[in-house]
Amino acid sequence: MGAVYKRELRSYLVTPAGYVFLAIFYAVSGYYFFGYNLYGQSSDFGILFSMLYSFAVFLVPILTMKLFSEERRNRTDQQLLTAPVSLGALVGGKYLASMTLYLAAQAVTLVYLAIVSVLGEVDLPVFFGNFLGLFLVGMAICALGMFISSLTESQVIAAVGTLGAGMLFMMLGSIGEMLGGGLLGTVLDYLTLSSHSGDFSLGVLNLSDLVFFLSFAGLFFFLTMRVLEKRRWS
Repeated sequence: MGAVYKRELRSYLVTPAGYVFLAIFYAVSGYYFFGYNLYGQSSDFGILFSMLYSFAVFLVPILTMKLFSEERRNRTDQQLLTAPVSLGALVGGKYLASMTLYLAAQAVTLVYLAIVSVLGEVDLPVFFGNFLGLFLVGMAICALGMFISSLTESQVIAAVGTLGAGMLFMMLGSIGEMLGGGLLGTVLDYLTLSSHSGDFSLGVLNLSDLVFFLSFAGLFFFLTMRVLEKRRWS
């Protein structure tokens, strides 16, 4: 898995995708940090993280669109699938590389924390609850995007598909309400990513929400392996 991880991480650094993702993330987060924390003289990071929760859906597809679709387009997928490495290591290496870049982007909020801590008191449980929640949302969408990337050889389709699916999973609760609630509404609300990040934004570590995000990512990790396994023997 280490070789796959290094190969994928290196690919982010020699192509524009990684730099575009980091640049947009830093620009967006910097804008809201300056506007609400520095200019607004506030130690509350709630606005910043609430915007980043939403922007994660739009930015993560930049990371995941190339994970497997590029291999298919370049016809290197069969070489990769027949390499002496397990599917779990192959998928895990690529997934960890995307999450490494995501965490590198998110880590800028720790710099913001250090700056504001010098100027005033910060509610640390709320900050790190938001930090964990944002990480888990990114983890879930990265797994979703990786799965969609394994279904197509077009990076554009992979990116748009991940964006659409990510927005759907953020809006399922609202769809359930429009359908009249009831059992269907309860199920759709449970499957909504945003409904499981609320406690984290309050600084509360909810074990059931943590399990949901881990299960969500695990499901699409497993589905990606099944897609590749089918292609390996086709």
